Amino acid sequence: MFERLRQASAAQKEKTRLKLLLEACDRLLTEAGESISQKLASEGLALYEDLTPESKLSFFLTLAERFNPDVNAVRDIAARYAQSGEAQDLIDLMGKAEPPRQELFRRLNQVPHGCAVLVRMRMALLQHLKKHPSLRLVDADLQHLLSSWFNPGFLSLESLNWQSPAGLLEKIIAHEAVHEIDGWADLRRRLEPDRRLFAYFHPALPNEPLIFVEVALLAEMPSAIAPLLDRKSATTIEARQVKVAAFYSISNCQPGLKGVHLGNFLIKRVAESLQKEFPSLKTFCTLSPIPGLVGWLASDSPLPEQPFTSKQHASLERLRQDWSRRVSGNQTSVATLLSLAEQPKHADAISALAGSFLKATTALTDGVADPVARFHLNNGARLERINPSANLSPKGIRQSLGAMVNYLYDLDEIESNHEAFVAGDVTTAKAVLQTFV
Repeated sequence: MFERLRQASAAQKEKTRLKLLLEACDRLLTEAGESISQKLASEGLALYEDLTPESKLSFFLTLAERFNPDVNAVRDIAARYAQSGEAQDLIDLMGKAEPPRQELFRRLNQVPHGCAVLVRMRMALLQHLKKHPSLRLVDADLQHLLSSWFNPGFLSLESLNWQSPAGLLEKIIAHEAVHEIDGWADLRRRLEPDRRLFAYFHPALPNEPLIFVEVALLAEMPSAIAPLLDRKSATTIEARQVKVAAFYSISNCQPGLKGVHLGNFLIKRVAESLQKEFPSLKTFCTLSPIPGLVGWLASDSPLPEQPFTSKQHASLERLRQDWSRRVSGNQTSVATLLSLAEQPKHADAISALAGSFLKATTALTDGVADPVARFHLNNGARLERINPSANLSPKGIRQSLGAMVNYLYDLDEIESNHEAFVAGDVTTAKAVLQTFV
């Protein structure tokens, strides 16, 4: 009996909290005074943070239903502008067409912690988009505003090292998404003199890295990840010996900023910073995973006919079908996949399959195409080299039979490569193209 009463009381308090939040949102959009607006914003954000996940979903659904533009007003002004073409009518149209949600989010952002709460709010929202398509309206508004507030012009680029605050370094360990950092000793190796770690920060989220990149300073382009991660491989490299900067890990720290483009600007700014420090530095590349390769081999998705010749397509498709039987989807053990990847006779086949998969990434659907490839190729990189047996860890085997790829960032060709990718073509080195013949 007591437990039922307690649950009923908690449910009523939650219902009241949600009601008060919505009332605060309504008042926030109507009150004109700055001081009362900030007070309401603080109260509203506190009420939101205290909601249960179920009540947060109810709040999101209400935002999608009640905070939309006035359809009739938009229609009338749109018709007026279509006839007049006047600047003022266009201004009026833009004002009426903007969802009141956007102004609500702006006013919630008036208080110092508002931006951080809105980022967390979007992180919670993203979990519900598949089941509740109407919430895409709310997500579109939040992403639009966050893209403006987190414009790279507002961000600071910082180089982190072993002397950086421990709390900040702990966040780097926690957020590393590509190659897990196994404690402090592992992190220290990644901060040695032949390594660099850069992160973006925003003044509204102090001591919270948004995205970071790990860089190896080398004499030549790397072909395997193990030597870069080996704790015992630290070397003292003279500045004049640094010829290559290899970006071997890029990790996003804020899920709420998904779709807010930060990584491409980060790579360009890091390259500029490193060039100043190392005048001998000529090559900027990655050593990247191919997380979609095994899934594509095991799927029924065929290789697109473009951009290959008919002969290449037929040959590669036969090879793909043969390997799809070998990998047998997710049921194949890592040990079995490892035995396939380690055999030298399979290296050429794995290279050809990986290269064709990446070369066709513009023609593949989002559910099949490799997200890492799309990120780098859209940023203007060139598909430079496929490295079989480059990552024989369980994760590397499960993702790509151990293969990794070097994307090359030629700073003089980034724009043209990006334009080619948008037009449907992947700029590819001759060595990769030759694997298709």
